[in-house]
Amino acid sequence: MPSLSIATNRFRSLAHLATHRYLVGQLVRREVLVKYRGSLLGVGWSFLYPLLLLLAFTLVFGGVFGGRWGNTESTRSGVEMALFIYCGLTVFTPFAEVITSSPRLLSANQNFIKKVIFPVEILPLVAVLAALIHGTTHLLLLTLAALLVGNGSVTMLLTPLVMLPVWLFTLGVAWFLAAAGAYVRDLAHGMPVLAQFLMFMLPVFYPATAAPGVLRVLNTVNPLALTIDDLRLTLLQGKPPAWGPWWAMLLLGGITLISGYAFFMRCREEFADVI
Repeated sequence: MPSLSIATNRFRSLAHLATHRYLVGQLVRREVLVKYRGSLLGVGWSFLYPLLLLLAFTLVFGGVFGGRWGNTESTRSGVEMALFIYCGLTVFTPFAEVITSSPRLLSANQNFIKKVIFPVEILPLVAVLAALIHGTTHLLLLTLAALLVGNGSVTMLLTPLVMLPVWLFTLGVAWFLAAAGAYVRDLAHGMPVLAQFLMFMLPVFYPATAAPGVLRVLNTVNPLALTIDDLRLTLLQGKPPAWGPWWAMLLLGGITLISGYAFFMRCREEFADVI
C-alpha cells in the first residue's frame, strides 16, 4: 500500500539520523560552548545559574510569601515551594529555549543550507540536544536538592522516563517550527511572546489544582503540564507517575516527532530558495 510505503520510508529516514551522530555531537558541543564564549566562568554558568535561581526561589518564597499558596494549599517551607516551582521550570525552560530559537535556525545557518551534502535536518536536533544539556543541569541540581531536604526516593530513578514524552514532543515541534520559520519570518518574533504566555498558563508557579476550570482541562492533555506534575510526584513526593496519561503523552510525543520530521523533510527542497 502507498501509505504504508511512505510511512516506512519516513521511519528509515528518521533512523538514518544516527549515521550523523559524530557531526551532531560536534555541533552540539559548539552550540554549548559558543553560548558562554568570552565569559570568565565559561560552561560553569550552566551550573551556577540554576544554583542561583534555586537560591532566589528559596529566599523569595520562604521569606516574602511565608511558604503559603494562598487558599489552595497548606503551608509549605520555603525550600519546598522553591523545589516545587523549580520542577516546573526544569520542564519548561528547555522547551521555551527550543521554540524561541527554532524559527531562526535555517536563516542563521544559510551557509549549511546551500551545501547539498549537508544534512540540514540535524539542525533542529542539535538545538534540542543543546537545550537538553542545560535542562539536565537543572534536573541534576533539582535531584540533589531534593535529596538534601530529605525527599529522596527510589522513584527518582524514573525521572528519565518521566521526561521522555516531553523531549520527543519538543523535537517534533523544533522540526516543524524550523521549517515553518523559513516561510513565515514572523514566527521568530512571535515565539518569545508565546513562550512567556505558556509559562503562566502552565502549572509552573502554581499547583495544577489551582488553575481555572478551562485551563485545568487543557492541561490534562498538555504534555508539558503532565510532565511537570509527574516530575513533582517522582522527585518531591516519592510516588510513581500516572502511567495512563504518561503512555498517552508518549504516543503524542512520538506522533509529534514523526509528523514534525516529515513536514521538515517535505519542505527541505525549497529551503535554499526561500532563505
